Amino acid sequence: MSPNTQATVRSLQGLYPARATSDGDGVRIQRVAIPGQFGALDPFLMLDEIASDEAADYIGGFPEHPHRGFETVTLMLEGRMRHRDHMGNEGVIEPGGVQWMSAARGILHSEMPEQQSGRLHGFQLWINLPAADKMNAPQYREFTASDIPLWQSGVNARARVISGSVGDVHGPVQGVATQPLALDITLEGSGQLEVPVSPSATVIAYVYAGSVDLPAAGGLRNVEQQQLARLHKGSRVVLRGGSEGSNRVLLLAAEPLNEPVAHYGPFVMNTPEEIEQAIADYRSGTLAS
Repeated sequence: MSPNTQATVRSLQGLYPARATSDGDGVRIQRVAIPGQFGALDPFLMLDEIASDEAADYIGGFPEHPHRGFETVTLMLEGRMRHRDHMGNEGVIEPGGVQWMSAARGILHSEMPEQQSGRLHGFQLWINLPAADKMNAPQYREFTASDIPLWQSGVNARARVISGSVGDVHGPVQGVATQPLALDITLEGSGQLEVPVSPSATVIAYVYAGSVDLPAAGGLRNVEQQQLARLHKGSRVVLRGGSEGSNRVLLLAAEPLNEPVAHYGPFVMNTPEEIEQAIADYRSGTLAS
């Protein structure tokens, strides 16, 4: 690799461990968010992982609750989850499926497991909306596993393209303000993948199986399961499998908004006054009107 090429490769900037917590009706999750710095990974806000074979860990699900001011991306790997919302949308997210929901000015929805036993494994990512779009009409999109195209690059390396484009492969989600690239990557053994990204984007990688080696000061750094890596600026991401089996990682890139973030529970706005208005609207029943 030439010195000029090397300079464009993103290196490791920081590592954030997922932390065990619960949400909804007692659902046990692993959550990645920087304590006290909501929005520090601008425009990414939070990433949750559910992974359990025990029904007691997930059976309570997420009964009806509100959102305003951001987008949620739900990816199912194993198991089934049913979505319902106040707009009349209803559907079951099957293994490999994706739900992309823009809460915008307000949505009421529930997410409930469509199973009484077996393994449930999936993710939910929160992506902020720009101030100009926070009070737009909400939107809901759902995609099956067959809607998600595969990008094959090199030996023992592949990626499902959920949003954005890589090479000549285009994910089903396009036209989002923050221009997100979302890839579900598999690296078999020491397989390696090189992904071009916008030099100005925030780029994070969450390892959910095996481990991944990333460039870092002084050489490569092994990023382990349930760790999220934040990467320095650059125009390429280079990942190499760090264990003998299947190494799985979510690679996420999006343009930062560089706007103030005010957060309270299920609401993400720009000012405390807007948060107070969201709470008032929810209590009065007008948030999702």
